[in-house]
Amino acid sequence: MQLVVARIGRAHGIKGEVTVEVRTDEPELRLGPGAVLATDPAGAGPLTIETGRVHSGRLLLRFAGVHDRTAAEALRNTLLIAEVDPDELPEDPEEFYDHQLMDLDVVLADGTEIGRITEITHLPSQDLFIVERPDGSEVMIPFVEEIVTEIDLEEQRAVITPPPGLLDENEAVVASSRDEETGGEAEDGSATGAGGQA
Repeated sequence: MQLVVARIGRAHGIKGEVTVEVRTDEPELRLGPGAVLATDPAGAGPLTIETGRVHSGRLLLRFAGVHDRTAAEALRNTLLIAEVDPDELPEDPEEFYDHQLMDLDVVLADGTEIGRITEITHLPSQDLFIVERPDGSEVMIPFVEEIVTEIDLEEQRAVITPPPGLLDENEAVVASSRDEETGGEAEDGSATGAGGQA
């Protein structure tokens, strides 16, 4: 099974390094030196990782045969694809590979259907499920224990208990509503807080 594990970003410096947007929970395994990755577009690869390091919170990679900024910049937006055994599971039972979570139905604890996971975004602080709702709109669900309470691979579903406002903005508690109760206003007379008008 082929999985997208990263997307190449900007060139970094003049020696062929590139920034990468990581799309795997195991970058040390999938994006380590010596790894050979297929690419999309296919003509850009395969690419062999020569070196990898973290700089200012971003992963930088250098590929064999890419030794200057021009060659590195030519790889921008290329997807890196790893070959993964579909039966392979993470060591920690609380962890999941992206391909296990893709297309899971997202439901509330009472069974109410929210949508389907169409993408997983890996941010430095947390992972996000991009969930397509039945009406075609999308909602982002943080993949944290407090919100995603259960992943059931047999039933192909993720159970969530969303805080107010995550699924419906009308339920959100806006900071400015507290200010209005106390009469708090900015010097220019506009309301302060998240809901204030700029």
